[in-house]
Amino acid sequence: MACFLVPMGEAIVTTIIQKTAAKREKKSNQRKTAKTGLSWSRKLSWLNQLLWGGTILLALEHAWHGEVTLWPPFLTAMKNPSEIVPMFREMATIGVGMAVFVTFIWIVMIYVAERKFKGIPKFEVDSVGGGTK
Repeated sequence: MACFLVPMGEAIVTTIIQKTAAKREKKSNQRKTAKTGLSWSRKLSWLNQLLWGGTILLALEHAWHGEVTLWPPFLTAMKNPSEIVPMFREMATIGVGMAVFVTFIWIVMIYVAERKFKGIPKFEVDSVGGGTK
């Protein structure tokens, strides 16, 4: 019904954090981290892409099944008060589960990226990150 709203909420928050981090990195000219050559804002962009992609696909799937409409109330469960509690239960179980799983996959991605670049000499890391030294 509305499980996609939880990852969407997380995506909104992480997008704001990513934009703020990118501005701070630009001001301080620190676009790369020492370990991987990837900035924190770049890593957050990976999470945002995962979250927004899943949110869009789930919203389309729910629209396809008639659970989401383009007119108010946008969630069909909101029409009947007896369906609101199951909707919140679904958001709390399925939605939170999806958001946690996607975030876990992102953490694994960051871990793999840092492990992969750990043994590469400094000049190769810089060339991968977009700059050369």
